[in-house]
Amino acid sequence: MNVFMSTLRDGTMKGLKTTWTLAKVIVPIYIIITILKYTPVIGWIAILFEPVMQLFGLPGEAAIAMVMGNLLNLYAGIGVMATLPLTMKQITIMAVMLSFSHSLLVETAVSKRVGVSIPMILSVRIGLAVISGILLNLTI
Repeated sequence: MNVFMSTLRDGTMKGLKTTWTLAKVIVPIYIIITILKYTPVIGWIAILFEPVMQLFGLPGEAAIAMVMGNLLNLYAGIGVMATLPLTMKQITIMAVMLSFSHSLLVETAVSKRVGVSIPMILSVRIGLAVISGILLNLTI
């Protein structure tokens, strides 16, 4: 029983630490985007990116989630996605695209340190995100 309690305690602590780490990213972004919804900024961004995002079957506002996910991390993108009225199809498309191209700054720096060509890694990751987004939009 001692091993069970120890495992339960350790698992609970690790779970709480992970929740806290994610909350520190997601909650502030969620609040900022929610506040921006009451300003014209989100509308401007939506209008600007609507033509590009239509390739993927996404609203223009989804560009904010894509930028946050690509530049910061996946959880930042999720925080923005949570504020948008997206369909399951749109969520799926964004999730797949971000799975290929999330955290570009950090992961490109890591790739460079291990000797991978920056133009190659960026073109592969962004290319896969774009291709998968277009194909998913056409097929689901």
